[in-house]
Amino acid sequence: MHQIELFEKYPGEVQNDVLLNLIDKAKNTIIGRDFGFSSIKSYEDFSKKVPAFNYENFSDKIELARKGENNIFWPTKIKWFAKSSGTTNSKSKFIPVSDESLEDCHYAAGKDLLCMYLNNNSDSQLFTGKSLRLGGSKSPYEKNGTFYGDLSAILIDNMPFWAEFSSTPSNKTSLMDDWNYKIEAIINETINENVTSLAGVPSWMLVLLNKIIERNNKKYISEIWPNLEVYFHGGVSFKPYLNQYNNILNINSMRYYEIYNASEGFFAIQHENNSNELLLMLDYGIFYEFIDMKCFETKEEKIIPLCEVEKNKNYAILITTNAGLWRYKIGDTVKFTSVSPYKIIITGRTKHFINVFGEEVIIENTDNVINRLSSKYNLKIVDYTVAPIFMENNKKGAHEWFIEFSEEPYKNIKIDEIIDKELKKENSDYEAKRYNNFTLEKPKVVVGSKGVFMKWLEINNKLGGQNKIPRLSNNRKFIEKLIGLNN
Repeated sequence: MHQIELFEKYPGEVQNDVLLNLIDKAKNTIIGRDFGFSSIKSYEDFSKKVPAFNYENFSDKIELARKGENNIFWPTKIKWFAKSSGTTNSKSKFIPVSDESLEDCHYAAGKDLLCMYLNNNSDSQLFTGKSLRLGGSKSPYEKNGTFYGDLSAILIDNMPFWAEFSSTPSNKTSLMDDWNYKIEAIINETINENVTSLAGVPSWMLVLLNKIIERNNKKYISEIWPNLEVYFHGGVSFKPYLNQYNNILNINSMRYYEIYNASEGFFAIQHENNSNELLLMLDYGIFYEFIDMKCFETKEEKIIPLCEVEKNKNYAILITTNAGLWRYKIGDTVKFTSVSPYKIIITGRTKHFINVFGEEVIIENTDNVINRLSSKYNLKIVDYTVAPIFMENNKKGAHEWFIEFSEEPYKNIKIDEIIDKELKKENSDYEAKRYNNFTLEKPKVVVGSKGVFMKWLEINNKLGGQNKIPRLSNNRKFIEKLIGLNN
């Protein structure tokens, strides 16, 4: 806790030290020589000399490292690469994972998470039982002397042997490839354990928990694991699922803790009970920069350091890391709810929004709408996505919401009107475009058939713990595929 309090108190100094240490360590790499790291003495030097990168213009360097070449963008050998395909893009990304990022970022974050949780909950019985972890699949594959696989597989493969004792299921089961077979194996292994915590992506964990309830002919998870006390979740917003978790867990004292981790690094942790804010962790070997989304990928685009961010603005994140990513655009967006200390909420993705009609709707908006819809009317929503309906033949535009429910919604609930009303509360730009139906008509809601999202995931080989449904799109490609599968 003392270390955490230090970077809370001196964020600028800690971040500056992180940056200068990274530059000094990598000054003799190829990228370090190309951009004159030896002459960089300050953030101002760094921002002038080193350009921003996305995956496409950094991938050639990553491919060299994957072929076994060393000292390309980081001085120590990069042996591990986290394979990530994102949501709709089928092209795989291979994110470098160094020994330093494993120890000083990912594993350090796991310890800090437990530290903060126990500091907030002195009565915790967490360690009297086991943590049920639900990660991705696929054991790492070797190629050219390097390995690639899901980040969760890499983390499991590098953990000390004793770490498995406090987790369930076993490493072997955790890394199974076939999702349906894996679910059954997890149930068989965990059903008689004393599970005190859960860890995994909300959408997939919900599938597992419902299967466990069904298999045991119970109504609530509390009947199976009465000592369950906390769920550590991340990967997608928890808001659309909160109501369902409360219903199936039936644990009054249940705590939910959000984490913000990705293949590129572990960034932020919920550090208080019952909070929706995440503390940005500043001492994991990651240097942060930001771009205001109002000027993202425009001529006016400006990259700023952490000390210049403002509350309640939507920012794209850039990171410089101890795995050799330099000013790398990770594709996520956040808002700061506090700048002393720095706390954030995750608002979405730089490519996942709807702004066809100037409404600037982001994932944070639609997740909040779904959360209120499901909580107020006790609707069980499996997943959703939203796309524009374009203006044609003098018709005005609109939004189309494709929602799958695990139970048929009540016939007397006018879901389209509720969504419209709630989104107006969330987003003033949307409200302005809806005024008197001036630009946008009322949203259209399509109820998805049972299992339609799962069917799309299966067809696209995306079953499993790390894959996500794209929430928002500025085009109709994804929603049209779902409509084609709907029956």
